[in-house]
Amino acid sequence: MVYHRTLRVDYDKTVSVLYVVGSKINVNLNRSAPPGSKFFSVKCSPSVQYIINPTPAEETDISTIPLTNDPVLLISMTAASEEENDNKLSVWYYGEDKEVLGKAVLHLTAVEISLDVDADRDGIVEKNNPNKGSWKWGPDGHGAVLLVNCDSETSKWKRPDLQQNYISNESDLKDMTKMVLRTNGPTELPEGYRLIMYISQGDSERIRVYRSTYRGEGKGKWEKYPLLLSARALSQEVLYLGKEAETNFYVEGLQFADKGFDGLITINLSLFEPIGPGIPERPIFTDTVVLRVSPWIMTPNTLNPIEVYVCSTDDNNQFLRGMRSLVARSGYRLKICHEYMNRGDRWMQDEMEFGFVDSPHKQFPVVLDSPRDGCLVDFPYYELLGPDFGYVTREAHKREVNTLDSFGNLEVSPPVTVRGKSYPLGRIIIGVAFPIATQGRNMTQVVQDFLWAQKVQDPIALFSDWLCVGHVDEFLSFVPARDRKGFRLLLASPDAGYKLFRRLQKEGYGQSELFDGLKDEKPIPVDEILEDEVLRDQNNYVQSCIDWNRDVLKRELGLDEGDIIDLPILFKLVEIDQAMRAVAYYPDMVNMIVLGKNLGIPKPFGPIVKRRCALETEMCNLLEPLGLNCTFIDDFTSYHQLQGEVHCGSNVRREPFDFKWWNMVLDEI
Repeated sequence: MVYHRTLRVDYDKTVSVLYVVGSKINVNLNRSAPPGSKFFSVKCSPSVQYIINPTPAEETDISTIPLTNDPVLLISMTAASEEENDNKLSVWYYGEDKEVLGKAVLHLTAVEISLDVDADRDGIVEKNNPNKGSWKWGPDGHGAVLLVNCDSETSKWKRPDLQQNYISNESDLKDMTKMVLRTNGPTELPEGYRLIMYISQGDSERIRVYRSTYRGEGKGKWEKYPLLLSARALSQEVLYLGKEAETNFYVEGLQFADKGFDGLITINLSLFEPIGPGIPERPIFTDTVVLRVSPWIMTPNTLNPIEVYVCSTDDNNQFLRGMRSLVARSGYRLKICHEYMNRGDRWMQDEMEFGFVDSPHKQFPVVLDSPRDGCLVDFPYYELLGPDFGYVTREAHKREVNTLDSFGNLEVSPPVTVRGKSYPLGRIIIGVAFPIATQGRNMTQVVQDFLWAQKVQDPIALFSDWLCVGHVDEFLSFVPARDRKGFRLLLASPDAGYKLFRRLQKEGYGQSELFDGLKDEKPIPVDEILEDEVLRDQNNYVQSCIDWNRDVLKRELGLDEGDIIDLPILFKLVEIDQAMRAVAYYPDMVNMIVLGKNLGIPKPFGPIVKRRCALETEMCNLLEPLGLNCTFIDDFTSYHQLQGEVHCGSNVRREPFDFKWWNMVLDEI
C-alpha cells in the first residue's frame, strides 16, 4: 500500500521536504495559490515525477494549466538522494493574463526506509514486501510468523527464555523472528528528523524487540543485543544509518494466542518531522509489519513416534517389561521417569500433552503441562524444558480442577476433510459434561480457551462425564491404516462385547472364564456375564453414551461407518460423588499406545478358547488386516485396578507434521 502524505506549501517560499521513496506527497494547489490565481505550471528536476489529479484536458496548453476542479499535485521519486536537498520542484502561479503572481519551491531529499520481515514465509527477509503490513492464511497468503520463546537456552537455571528480558546466548536468536530496517540516502537525516519504532500497550505484553548493536556500542555479553521495545518501553528511537545500511532486530514472542488475543502482532516505524521550538513533532511516514504467533499444534497417532515416556513405580515391573519389549521392537527410544521424580504418580498421559510450534526459520517441540498437578507436576518443567524444547501451561483455580483436566481427556484426530473443508492438522478432541447437565464436570475454562484460540485444530467437544474418570481415551483411539482416509477410529463397544460373548456361548464356551489365573480376582464365566441383567442395562446406557459421541465424530470428522471399528469392551457403573459413572469391566483395550504399526494393548484376560484369549483373538482379527501388530501388555494390577490402562500410563512424542500451518485456509471472523 502506498503511503500518502499531504504537504502544505506557501507561495513565495522555499520549503525543504524529506521524501520517502515509494510514498506520495499530495499538494493541494488551490490551498497554496496566491489570490487571483487562474493558471499554474510545474517544473522539476529529472529525478522527480509528478501527476496532476484530475488530469488536465488534452487541449490545455502544457505550459500553463487552468487552476480549476481543485487540482492536487502527486509528487514521487524513484531513487534515494546522494545528499540533502539535491532535487527541486517548483509550482508557478499565473493571473488572468498569464502574469506571474508567485511560486512555491520545494527542495527535496529522498530517502529509502523499509521495515522488513519474512512476509512471504520462505525463510528470507525480503525487501519491502507489499504485503508485510497484513496477514493472510493459505498457500497464497502472506505475513510473518512469530514463535513463542518458551524453550530454555540457559544451563544454570530452569526457566523459559521468555522470563528473562535479555539475550544471554546467541542461539536464542534462532527462536525469534528477524526484522530488518533498511535505509538508503544521505549519510544523515536533516536536522531534527527522527525514526521511532513503537508497539501498542496490548502487544507490549506479548512481544519484546531486541536490536543488534550499532558500531561503538557496548560489547558485554548482555549488551550485544540490547532490549528495544517491551512493556516498559513502548517506543524507542532507532538510528538512520543511510547509504544502503541495514539494522537487524529480533522479535521475541511471549504469549500464545488465547482468549482476548488472536495471535496477531503489529510493529510500526515512523519518520517524525520537527515543526518548531516548543511544538510537537509529527509523523510524516509510517511503515508497518504484521506477525502471527505460531499456534501450539498437537500430533496424532498417525505420525511417527520419536520417544516413549513411562513411569517406574514399585508395583509396575510387569507393565514396564512389556513396554520395554514393545518400544525396543518398534525401534524407538524409551524414557523412564523414576520414583524420585514421579513420587508414585504413574499417569504419564494425564500430566502432559506433546505438541510443537513451527515457523519458516525454526521448529521445536513444546509440552503442554496440564493443571492436574499431581506428583508428576515437576516432570514436564524440570525434565523436558531445555534448549529447543518448549514448555507451556495454563493456571487454573484449584477448586475448578477435576479429572477432566487430565490430558487423557485431550486427543487429536488425524487430518480429515469435512463437507469440503480441510483440516490438514486434524481436530482436537476433548471430553465435557452433557450439554444440558447442570452438575457435570468440565475441562477447566482456561485450558479450553487456550485450545480453541490456536485455530488450526478446531476442537470437538464430546460427552465424557458419564465415565468415572471422564477421559475420551477410555472410549476412543485412532490407528493408522493403508486405505480409506489413512486411519481408523476405534470405539469401545459394549454391543460388540456382548455379540462376542453370545457367540462364544453358542459355540459351547459358556463356562470359559474371564480373569482365569489372575491372583485375587474371581473368575467369571461367560454364561454369568450374559445372565447379569443389571450389567446388561448398565452397558446399554454406556453404549448410548458412546453412540451419542459416535454421531458427533462422524459429523465433525467426516467419517463413514467403514472408518470406524467397534472393539468388544464392557463397562460397569459405580457410585462416585453420589453419581453413577462407568469404569471398564475388564482391561479397556481401546486405551492403547500406538507406535507406528505396533500397538500396545491392555491384556484383557478374557475367556480362553482353543488355548488363546478370545478377546485378544478378536482384537487381532479386527486390527491385523490393517497391517497392524497387536502386543498385549499386562497392566491389570498396576493400572486397570486403579481405573487406567496402557495409554494412561504412557506418553509419546511424535514427529511434527510436514504441512505448514500457515498454509491452511481459514475463515477469519
